[in-house]
Amino acid sequence: MMLEDIAFITKIAVKSSAAVFFAALGEIFTQRSGVLNLGVEGMMLVGALAGVAVGSATQNPVLATLGGMAVGGTLALLHAFFAITLRVNQTLSGLALTILGGGLASFLGRAYIGKPALRMTVWNVPYLSDIPVVGDVFFRQTPLVYAAYLLVPAAAWVLFRSRLGLRIRAVGEDAASADAAGVPVAAIRYGCTVFGGCMAGLGGAYLSLAYTPGWKENMTMGQGWIAIAMVIFATWHPVRAYAGALLFGGLAALQFFFQATGVEVVPIHILRMFPYLATILVLIAVMRLDRTRGSGAGPAALGIPFSREG
Repeated sequence: MMLEDIAFITKIAVKSSAAVFFAALGEIFTQRSGVLNLGVEGMMLVGALAGVAVGSATQNPVLATLGGMAVGGTLALLHAFFAITLRVNQTLSGLALTILGGGLASFLGRAYIGKPALRMTVWNVPYLSDIPVVGDVFFRQTPLVYAAYLLVPAAAWVLFRSRLGLRIRAVGEDAASADAAGVPVAAIRYGCTVFGGCMAGLGGAYLSLAYTPGWKENMTMGQGWIAIAMVIFATWHPVRAYAGALLFGGLAALQFFFQATGVEVVPIHILRMFPYLATILVLIAVMRLDRTRGSGAGPAALGIPFSREG
């Protein structure tokens, strides 16, 4: 394999990783606060549709992106109401939202199938994009990829170096003790859940505005579920989540590379499954390794409703 082939695969890997990373990052904050949200796939789908719809109406990529985040956040707010206020089973609530989001996107999206959509332009970062190989791979991307670069250290700092992060982690570990210490448990959980929904919507909008502009049925292709699995692989840490997203992106890039070069390693339908299958196998291997080392445990209060009445 030549250097230009490796650069091509790496560039596609970086581009492919953003949607999964956004969704996984939002889920990390949600789960760190003690709320399990299995509705990520549905939120990504409605976010992708909203991105296309708002983009077609306004021709403004910023408004289209915000539209995707807004609908993702709205679905997450619904999940928060059921999970935090009504204290219903979080697994069932999340699965219901995935079904609802998928159904809504499928029904409302029929009007946009096959129609031209707004395409987010690539930004060349001055000076950095001129660096041989590295510049083309990392600094000739869409603005949302650069946002992912910035979110990695920012999210890690918020979670592990700020007072807000300390509160989020305290609520996720022991809500009763956090409440006794004066931490507003419900507000923290609502905020993190809605933030997680906005990030899932952002991941969906990235797909429909930057990665493969336009709308098609089930365009997330299970990336919401990969994002949830990625959270466990990442042990609820943003930096590790980005590494996992790059792994998924790299496997997806290999698929494109084989198709583009005409190399027929395996049948095409198996090749399309390869990124998902390989990612899940790697996740399982890493989880087993973490268990062997005695690490990788999630927030102690994850999925457990909180009430002052007990």
